[in-house]
Amino acid sequence: MGASVAFWVLASIAVLAALAVVLVRDVFRAALSLILCFLMVAGLYITLSADFLAAVQILVYVGAISVLIILAIMLTREVQRGSPSNRFRLPAFFVAVLFFAGIGYAMLNTPWQISSTPPLEPTTPAIAGLLFGEGGFILPVEIAPLLLLAAIIGAIVLVREK
Repeated sequence: MGASVAFWVLASIAVLAALAVVLVRDVFRAALSLILCFLMVAGLYITLSADFLAAVQILVYVGAISVLIILAIMLTREVQRGSPSNRFRLPAFFVAVLFFAGIGYAMLNTPWQISSTPPLEPTTPAIAGLLFGEGGFILPVEIAPLLLLAAIIGAIVLVREK
């Protein structure tokens, strides 16, 4: 019962945060709403006993992607102006409705197999052992932050004042 209530609370907050991302006019506040949405999705993963996905969600999306989005907003001039013409509002609405209809059709016509028992053991150590154990992918994981740092430094150098 408690997990079900937590799931619905987190899902409701995630949907409201996602709506705020789309509807808020200030780009920085929209990015903060996106961070809240990412955190709520991580909470949803925890309620579904997917602890590794929750950790990856927090590290990759909340940590890296959100920081890059905030950095891009901070480095952009005239953030408050946005798109004054709004000429793509109607086509974007139709694309969103078609996408929502397709997702709804797929959800309603898929025979979902739901397990009532959580996993017997935590999944994080097993997945971490596969990724970082003998012959794993530790080198790409160590190189990726260096590439992100180089991209951030390059962006700062490109947009700094002369």
